Amino acid sequence: MLTSTHLLRTRRFLPLFVTQLFNAFNDNLYKTTMVLFVVYAVYSDPATEASFSGLASGLFILPFFLLSALAGQLADMRDKAKIIRIVKACEIGLMIIGACGLYLAYNGIMVHTVAIPLLLLALFLTGVQSTFLGPIKYAILPQHLKKDEVLAGTGLVEAGTYVAILTGTILAGPIAVDYTGWAAIGIIVTACIGYLVSRQVPSAPPMGEIEKLDWHILRASVKLVRDTMHNKEVYYAILAISFFWTIGAVLFIQFPPLAKNTIMASPEVASLFLVVFSIGVAIGSVAVNALLKGRVSARYSPVSVIIMGLFVVAFYVVAKMWQADQPETLLSVSEFIAWPMAAVLLLCLLGISIAGGMFVVPLYAFLTTRVSPDRASRTIAANNIVNSGAMVAGSLAAMALSAAGVPITEQVLLCAAMCLFSAWLGKRLVDAENAAAEAAAAAGA
Repeated sequence: MLTSTHLLRTRRFLPLFVTQLFNAFNDNLYKTTMVLFVVYAVYSDPATEASFSGLASGLFILPFFLLSALAGQLADMRDKAKIIRIVKACEIGLMIIGACGLYLAYNGIMVHTVAIPLLLLALFLTGVQSTFLGPIKYAILPQHLKKDEVLAGTGLVEAGTYVAILTGTILAGPIAVDYTGWAAIGIIVTACIGYLVSRQVPSAPPMGEIEKLDWHILRASVKLVRDTMHNKEVYYAILAISFFWTIGAVLFIQFPPLAKNTIMASPEVASLFLVVFSIGVAIGSVAVNALLKGRVSARYSPVSVIIMGLFVVAFYVVAKMWQADQPETLLSVSEFIAWPMAAVLLLCLLGISIAGGMFVVPLYAFLTTRVSPDRASRTIAANNIVNSGAMVAGSLAAMALSAAGVPITEQVLLCAAMCLFSAWLGKRLVDAENAAAEAAAAAGA
């Protein structure tokens, strides 16, 4: 905790941390407002609502799959701080597009023909922006931080990201349907502030030989992933992170329609679900750093994701019990909290997210500490490619299940099954970690 506090007082970390906070806040204020508005104010069919939620998630994720190879090359071969500033300047323009979509949808102007396509275009561009920032926010840390500060910095970035997600989600709930115009103004103002803060990030020039950029997306992506996967620790860390975020993608797709049609709750309650999830991941991120005392290790990851799976099953059981005594009208936040089993449902969500945070945060530290500094961004980019492919597959699976008529509540069990596979990947990573430590000890003997 002392290390974390110290980092927050340094220019080599604080501007990056705050820039990422504003970026995550704005992404989620826009994305959550847009999805909740369409689910609650435009559509009235559970299958259509679930399909739209899945489409929105897929569009946001798709740029990570398509452009991460280029983003990783740029981040390793150009000044990372300069890239951050360029991307944050572009955010102002894309949020203007999103604000126009929100304004038209809120006022009922060409909702299906213009407003919703504009909203989805802005969401896709937001994914492009995050694709180019993604490799930098972790890869820049070993360049600016000491070796024993990297895990603390990674945990702070992850926790801060979820606090920002939490704040954006809290604001999105109340304004999603009735005050959408304020969201349109807010996303533009936040983009401008984020750009101004990004100008304070210290320079982070390339640390290795400058190579020619490969603009062939498919070839560059395949080569990037192949070059990264020869290290077993990095290989299993990437696979485990990918399955974790696939679980997260499916859960986030399910939350809005599940809150509306199973829990019978208002947009504010759907927002509350995402808030609790974000708080939990932030708690788990900080807790695992305290347990590991700054050491990069996956030893708590397998048990963490098994516990996460148990909480997913508990969440499913509570949701089924809720369905048996379902309210007849949409509940406000206060009515929801007063409803029997509400506290248990929220505790299940909190347990899922705390265990998830403890599982995933150390894995990101593997990606920047088990490779040379001049390849850190490309390693993160390779991780983003595999992550996004898995998350798109998860989104498509959720959409297909909804189209096939599988109830949202039953789809939650898919996440529990995926937790078991993630635990197996975590165990393989721990084995690879121990083997690498033994090899290093033998070489030093």
